[in-house]
Amino acid sequence: MQEMVHASVDAFSLQGKRILVTGASSGIGRQIALTCAELGAELVITGRDHVRLRATFDSLTGTGHQLVQADLDQQEEIEHLIAEANTLNGIAHAAGFSKLVPFRLMNRAHLDSMFSSNTFAPMLLTRGLLAKKKIASGGSIIFIASVASHIGPMASTAYAASKSALLGMVRSLGQEVAKQGIRANCIAPGYVRTPLLDGLQGSGGNMDNLFELTPLGMGEPEDIANTAAFFLADASRWITRNYFVVDGGLTIPMDIYA
Repeated sequence: MQEMVHASVDAFSLQGKRILVTGASSGIGRQIALTCAELGAELVITGRDHVRLRATFDSLTGTGHQLVQADLDQQEEIEHLIAEANTLNGIAHAAGFSKLVPFRLMNRAHLDSMFSSNTFAPMLLTRGLLAKKKIASGGSIIFIASVASHIGPMASTAYAASKSALLGMVRSLGQEVAKQGIRANCIAPGYVRTPLLDGLQGSGGNMDNLFELTPLGMGEPEDIANTAAFFLADASRWITRNYFVVDGGLTIPMDIYA
C-alpha cells in the first residue's frame, strides 16, 4: 500500500523536469515559474522586460535555472530562445496581452499585434522546438487561453478570437505529437488578479459584475499555476487535446459547451 501512495505522490512532482515558461516576468507566467520551481523543476524563463524577468529568476527555488530575454513577436528572438534551450520536459505558454477595443474601432494593426503575441508566437515557438527535437518524449505543452473565447466580453473581439484559435490548434497539435508521447492542452483562466486584469479595469472594463457572478470570487495566479503544474506533471499523462476551464464557476451557468 505504501508503494502505491509513494507512486501517486511522485506523479505530481516536477523533480528532474526542465520546463520553459514564457511571459514569466509577471502575472500568471511568473507564478507558474515560481510554483514549478517549488515542485522541483529546473526552469527556463523568458519575457521581454529584463528587470522584471530577473526579479522572477532571483525568486526561483532551487538551482539550474536559465533566463533568456526574448520578444517572441520577433522570429529571430524565437530562434535565439530555441537555440539557448536544452531538452525540455514541458512548456507553459503564458505570454500574451489584452486590450479593450470595440469592434467598430478595430483595425489591422490591432489584429496583427493581438494575434502575433497570443497565437502566432506560441505556435511558432512550439514548431521550432519540435523541429529541433527539444521536447522530450513524455513532455507536456500547455497554452494559457481564456474564458473570453467562450463568453465574449465587450470590446474584446480580437483578444477572444486570438485565444479561441489556440483551442483548434491544440486539438490538431495533440494528434500530431501523440506518436512522440507528447501531450498538448489549453488552460482557460477566468478573471485572475494580475497586472493584465488591472489594465483592463483601468481602461474602462467593468469587471465588478463578473466578480459578483463568480461563485468562488476573483482568482489568484496561484490557482492557475497549480493547474499548470498538474498538466506539466506525470499525473496528467493520459490527458491531451483538452481545454480545461479554471474560473471559480463563472461560466457554468452560461452553458458554454452547448
